[in-house]
Amino acid sequence: MNIKIGFIGAGNMGCAMIKSIVNSNIISKENIFVYDVDTEKISQLKVETGISTLSSSIEVVDNSDIVILCVKPKTVKDVLLSCKSAFDHNKILISVAVGIPIAFYKDIIGDNKKIIRSMPNTPALVGEGMTLISYEDNVISVDDIKIVEKIFNCFGKVEVLDEKLMNEVTAVTASSPAYVFMFIEAMADAAVLSGLPRNLSYKLAAQAVLGSAKMVLETNKHPGELKDQVCSPAGTTIEAVQALEKNGFRYAIIEAMNQCTKRAREIGDKQ
Repeated sequence: MNIKIGFIGAGNMGCAMIKSIVNSNIISKENIFVYDVDTEKISQLKVETGISTLSSSIEVVDNSDIVILCVKPKTVKDVLLSCKSAFDHNKILISVAVGIPIAFYKDIIGDNKKIIRSMPNTPALVGEGMTLISYEDNVISVDDIKIVEKIFNCFGKVEVLDEKLMNEVTAVTASSPAYVFMFIEAMADAAVLSGLPRNLSYKLAAQAVLGSAKMVLETNKHPGELKDQVCSPAGTTIEAVQALEKNGFRYAIIEAMNQCTKRAREIGDKQ
């Protein structure tokens, strides 16, 4: 694509997106501009990827057609105030900040500006990200969205979602890798307790999660049906399932996600 894309912020999420876009070759690496207050970090990123680094947020906006804002919610306002004068009617602002509605950005850079609210996750680093996007179709064209979807597709899958559900989806996309990593770690710990080597235990647990997720996506079967296929009468798996139910496995996951969603709403309310 013959466009220029800029990143303000190069934390874990920003770096994952940048590296995946570079690896996809859909945009020339010289047309990817990055600014972060951590100059050492972006200098190293430039060495690793060949992207262009800039010295301020306003320079990123000046040089880019699409600006991806990858900063923490508490710093979003200050960052936008520092560069709002550089936004014109053609540039697209995409924010990954959790909890903050499109209306907040419009109040700062203008009602008629192109703004997209997104919710990606860190598996973008390995091309398996899941991103949700919301936008106002009276401002952003179909062609704009096609370009944005093509960018996000290079590091995973993309779905368009009504903005009123963006806080609710945080727990099942942006935050969920953390729960999965904990699950993999717990399974590996149990395997080590049984006598398996640590490295092998992580590999076995991670592959089990990867394969199981792929079965859900590719068979289109209900997760409960797939679970039942593994549980033989009076077998080992149903014993494990009983233990999980006894210890509130499903409740713990649901409660964790509810708390995550609650916090996302609180962050938005504070802006």
